Amino acid sequence: MADRRRPLKTVTGVSGAVSIYDAAIDPSTSTVASAIEVAKTAEANKIDGLFAADLLSFGAQGAIGAQEPLIFLAALSAVTTHVGLIATVTTTFHHPFNLARLFGTLDHVSNGRAAWNAVTSSLGEENYSDLDLPSPEERYARAAESLEVVNALFDSWKTGALIQGEGSAVLDPSRVVPIEHRGKYFTVQGPLNIPSLPQRRPVQFQAGQSAGGIELGARFAEVVFTSLATFEDAVTYTKTIRARAAELGRGDELPLIFSSFHATYGATEAEVERLVREAEESTDFDAGRTRLADMFGGDVDFSELPLDRPIPESLLPDPSSVNRRRGRVEIFGKLASQGKTLRELIIASKDTGHWAAAGTPEQLADAIEERYDAGVLDVITLGDLADPRTRDFVTNGLLPELRKRAIVGSDYVGGTFRENLELPPLPPVSGA
Repeated sequence: MADRRRPLKTVTGVSGAVSIYDAAIDPSTSTVASAIEVAKTAEANKIDGLFAADLLSFGAQGAIGAQEPLIFLAALSAVTTHVGLIATVTTTFHHPFNLARLFGTLDHVSNGRAAWNAVTSSLGEENYSDLDLPSPEERYARAAESLEVVNALFDSWKTGALIQGEGSAVLDPSRVVPIEHRGKYFTVQGPLNIPSLPQRRPVQFQAGQSAGGIELGARFAEVVFTSLATFEDAVTYTKTIRARAAELGRGDELPLIFSSFHATYGATEAEVERLVREAEESTDFDAGRTRLADMFGGDVDFSELPLDRPIPESLLPDPSSVNRRRGRVEIFGKLASQGKTLRELIIASKDTGHWAAAGTPEQLADAIEERYDAGVLDVITLGDLADPRTRDFVTNGLLPELRKRAIVGSDYVGGTFRENLELPPLPPVSGA
């Protein structure tokens, strides 16, 4: 890496907007229309990536939720030229050969801007079989094998397999080799049947910060998407996952730490205080009890508990006993153990355990700068640019302030997403 510090990289969400409902009933409008405007705004403001979430169940986390991320981002690739395209796709319900083809194709159609946010899913199993959701241990074991297979498929095209000839490409079939994988979950002969990728591999993101998530991220991820509510959480997590990555021979630079930033912002401190107060006063505590129960794995009943008392310790599940969202169970279990009341926990659950802060653009930039300077923040989400107020705050308030402090860069620095993130080089291809 260069002597200078890598600038903080920026991302904005691009899927799941309420406007897809309006577009869905208007035959003259595409459901990607509002996302196109977000994508263009992001690129005009030199934001590094577009992040597409995914939900696999009707009604579980919003009536419809996000549309299929890969198709959604493929559409956006045609109206952008630089911004990265991060698709969330589960390893639990997909086969790695299909994943390699899908992400490889996205990398090609976008000229090297694809990224995969690998998740193991805590919902949606009813739509893929009549079997129960596998345990977290099983899901992470499958994910590890899936990532091994996908990377092997990307690397099945060795250096020099495809070169420019006189007027056309020249293929050396001897340098496109089978992977001959035989594992617990998958048998994949290979090689990948699409050409070698512009980035060789799409950028590997990974979400999940339970013990299993940390192990998977330390082994494979180039960027980890995290829920780190406090500065202390960020320091502890970063030390833990980077130490494990170093033990696995990946050096001390990876993975990059990617945090979602839930900001309440105002032009003055008085406005910020008013907005925070109004948000708390408008809380639907009945719905909030259900949401908080989901943060604890879904099997806890808070319906009869008083709002202004702590949750009895006897009601709190052991994270290791929970089959869904163990990372969230750990986050909210820690908050409950600190004596926070049910009311406080319900309000906190609006941010689902993510980093939340309130302030003026300068105060919020201070909070970001603290983590950046401590080396525990490399990539950050900046809010929903489809919302006019948030868009104005990001483009005219927060981003200019961060650039004034030389924390965020002023332009893209390469042709691919991997180059723009300024990631270390990929390990050499075996047998190349």
